[in-house]
Amino acid sequence: MDLSTPWLGLRLKNPLVVGASPMADDLGTVRRLEDAGAAALVLHSLFEEQIVREQVSSFRLFEAHGNSSAEAGSYLPPADDLRFGPDEYLELIRKVKSAVAVPVVASLNGTTEGGWLQYARLMEEAGADALELNVYALATDLWESAEAVERRTLAMVRAVREAAGVPVAVKLSSFYTSFACFARQLDREGAQGIVLFNRFYQPDLDIETLDVQRTLRLSDSSELPLRLRWLAILSGKVQASLLATGGIHTALDALKAVMAGAHAVQMVSALLKHGPDHLRLVLGDMAHWMADHGYDSIESMCGTLSLARCPDPAAYERGNYMQMLQSWKMPAGW
Repeated sequence: MDLSTPWLGLRLKNPLVVGASPMADDLGTVRRLEDAGAAALVLHSLFEEQIVREQVSSFRLFEAHGNSSAEAGSYLPPADDLRFGPDEYLELIRKVKSAVAVPVVASLNGTTEGGWLQYARLMEEAGADALELNVYALATDLWESAEAVERRTLAMVRAVREAAGVPVAVKLSSFYTSFACFARQLDREGAQGIVLFNRFYQPDLDIETLDVQRTLRLSDSSELPLRLRWLAILSGKVQASLLATGGIHTALDALKAVMAGAHAVQMVSALLKHGPDHLRLVLGDMAHWMADHGYDSIESMCGTLSLARCPDPAAYERGNYMQMLQSWKMPAGW
């Protein structure tokens, strides 16, 4: 059974990639993840704001002027709350790279084009095999158009591609006006991978304390269908590798993503819940299912349930929508 798969111009031993999380901060855990079958590791994100802080003359100077404009520095977490600074992050890349044989992916997380993106070159020099550009920005400006948001992201991708010689994947949210068109533009800009999708963490409100409740809820398999839809739409239409993240918890989840068009999948929440050995269970279940259903390789499965051969994907999706609503019946005895 050949579980290997092409991804970002690399050859992975299987489709299971450990996504960005604190798991990669501990070398013991990193080795356990590799031993359990992880095909690649994505380090936690280094944020644009962390790099900008490092670039100012002193953090104290930054604090002194933090509230002098609409770009209030007080909205950012204190420096002590952040896991690693830029220099420590580069050292983490070196340590993880020396600890494992699988590809190590560094992650840059930001919202604007700027000199901070040149850090991509330092990440490459530290040993990163690829970069994940995590574009995590909520468009709250009533005067900024969708086109402007997309143009800014494309400029970021261009800057990272020019700064680094390693493959670049772009991790996006699903909240774009025309995601298929935007994916094509990313493809033309030279992004070697598209990661679907980032998860916006939804805040809650405490009406007693009149405060925002910040909670981080781990994903579950119910989040997968949104990824499957866009994997199926993009499969065969873009040159970039497609990677699913969010909702991959079981072998069936991973197999669905591959058949929809994913070249690889990221797992985080399932591993935080069950530990590194969960990778071994998922890989075993995938191999057994493939053998039972006559598949001899991941590549032979990839995109078999995509919309690549559908003459009108939009009409197909709308037809499914209509059929689903029209076929629903009221519960008996309601």
